[in-house]
Amino acid sequence: MESCPSVKNILLLDSEGGRVAVKYYSDDWPTNSSKEAFEKSVFTKTQKTNARTEAEIAMFENNIVIYKFAQDLHFFVTGGDDENELIISTVLQGFFDAVSLLLRGNVDKKEALENLDLILLCLDEIVDGGIILETDANVIAGKVASHSVDSGAPLSEQTISQALATAREHLTRSLLNV
Repeated sequence: MESCPSVKNILLLDSEGGRVAVKYYSDDWPTNSSKEAFEKSVFTKTQKTNARTEAEIAMFENNIVIYKFAQDLHFFVTGGDDENELIISTVLQGFFDAVSLLLRGNVDKKEALENLDLILLCLDEIVDGGIILETDANVIAGKVASHSVDSGAPLSEQTISQALATAREHLTRSLLNV
């Protein structure tokens, strides 16, 4: 019986191998230390390659890892060794392009950390529980952007940066009305 294509994790690491944004969808790495060890070993194995113009592929611990670098960020998508490399590559390209659209082409660590909420929403729009939902960067970026401009939503449904912006707006309005 065939199953839906799936991914085991999506990693966004900095140029030293530190976490920027990561999501795991598999129980292959049950503890945080095993996840960090996997990230470190994947980063070490791939850091000397030139994956800046096109995505590269590697087999690592019975997993397919597709990766691409942009300035000081390293994008990784991991799938099982029985997954289709082209589908995993499409997920990586969709993630990379959506992040590039949301960061307005300025894909670097500083900008990524300042917009971490958007990147995490990107991950949620692309994959849910390991199942690939969307790979079109324009659709992903559009859905994420529509979430981020909804200041009328209750505070419990807003991201931290949205809630702060809403609070700042209310404070400014209350000070001006005094």
